[in-house]
Amino acid sequence: MGIVEEAHNVRVLGRGDRTIVLAHGFGTDQSVWKHLVPHLVDEYRVVIFDNMGAGPTNPDYFDFDRYSTLEGYVFDLLSILQELGIESCVFVGHSVSGVIGALASISRPDLFSKLVLLSASPRYLNDVDYFGGFEQEDLNQLFEAMRSNYKAWVSGFAPLAVGGDMESVAVQEFSRTLFNIRPDIALTVAQTIFQSDVRQLLGLVTVPCHILQSSKDLAVPVVVSEFLHKNIGGYSIVEVMPSEGHLPQLSCPDSVIPVLLKHIRYDIQL
Repeated sequence: MGIVEEAHNVRVLGRGDRTIVLAHGFGTDQSVWKHLVPHLVDEYRVVIFDNMGAGPTNPDYFDFDRYSTLEGYVFDLLSILQELGIESCVFVGHSVSGVIGALASISRPDLFSKLVLLSASPRYLNDVDYFGGFEQEDLNQLFEAMRSNYKAWVSGFAPLAVGGDMESVAVQEFSRTLFNIRPDIALTVAQTIFQSDVRQLLGLVTVPCHILQSSKDLAVPVVVSEFLHKNIGGYSIVEVMPSEGHLPQLSCPDSVIPVLLKHIRYDIQL
């Protein structure tokens, strides 16, 4: 195992000729794909990993300067693909990892046959003629809550993000992975993500994109998926699912996993 693979807890499952790369979003780790992976391993080679800063990674490896922008994560993704010798893959990115995959595809479109973007957003802040879902004051309060009492923040944020109460298995799972992250790292990652704006780069994305979105998502309004669809440079398609929450693959697997599988398999050999 290479250095990059070890640092990101990379796991390669299945034996198919075609490769699927699954990348998780903020506050989770590779376990967020536990309902999807069993449906893929008989058909594909499946790569899962942890973004740097996620709970299972070594916090000593987290470089606060490197991950002050999304570029640090883009370089990580490209390094993982290079170390594994992947020449082409279907990339499934949840939340911020959808954007990370899109950015990576700009510099290396040859590595991606398709991007499946689940609950992805190019900008979370509202702007003139753009509704991202948050005002700066909302984010300032979120960051201050994380800074002052991380445990209390997790207990409040997890149910809102998932769309359920604390008794929900999905909320408990998201709370677990949030608690596994060192609080100062979680705050830095949240600031990097929520303050990011990659709208001006979407036109450079030429790899086919399948945009999947919950009909109700605290972090990403449905209009964001339409914005992505209209502004991505290449072919794109949107499906708004009846699911609720920002982690539908975890909270609504019975309805969401079949949709993910449909889009992963759709024209996969193009």
